[in-house]
Amino acid sequence: MSLIDELRSAYLFANLSPEQLERVARKARHVSLEEGKVLFTQGDPADRFFFLLSGQVKLYRLSAEGNEKIIEIVGPGHTFAEALMFLSRPRYPVSCAALAPAELVAVDAVDFTAMLRGSVDTCMMLLGELSQRLRGLIAEIDRLSLQSATCRVAGYLLAKAPADADEFQLDVPKGVVASRLSVKPETFSRIIKHLSEGGIIAVHGGLIRILDRSALRREAEAFGTLADAVESAFRPPCG
Repeated sequence: MSLIDELRSAYLFANLSPEQLERVARKARHVSLEEGKVLFTQGDPADRFFFLLSGQVKLYRLSAEGNEKIIEIVGPGHTFAEALMFLSRPRYPVSCAALAPAELVAVDAVDFTAMLRGSVDTCMMLLGELSQRLRGLIAEIDRLSLQSATCRVAGYLLAKAPADADEFQLDVPKGVVASRLSVKPETFSRIIKHLSEGGIIAVHGGLIRILDRSALRREAEAFGTLADAVESAFRPPCG
């Protein structure tokens, strides 16, 4: 597959004209990462954004004590770091490293920004993508502020489970999942044990089998959501 065909498969580039795709491809380059290899570090100049072709990468921050907090796990078919192109002197606010061997396309952010000035359709598409991510961040704040650790773990398992199957393989190590959910590894292990002993799930290494989906859903929804709280606060009284 050519670089132009790879770019066209991304939502952000799908509606670009052939001339625009040619322009992006001329400035883009392939990047290969081995597992654990760092792509960029927090504070580096953000002169490129990325389209992940295969593998997985994590976006993370390190505390002053060196503790890692995973902000996002990016899978194939997704772009990341594109919002930074609108800043005057952008720097990456997170670090990025490969969770598994990864293939990416690195796009010249400066040239892409210049091209956007002549493409209203592409600007609107990008704004739509960023709006979706904003909604995702609001949902993340919801989970972290109002939900217990058990809620977050149960919700994650439900989200990962296929609709037509009760058994699935965790695609990242349990420690990575714990960091993504802002749960300590030992707390994550205790929650998994609690769900297992309750007959809700069965665990064999990274293989998860949901034994009682309704009970798992009740665990995930035990504390409600921020959206429910806001809706309730502003709902007019009955009668």
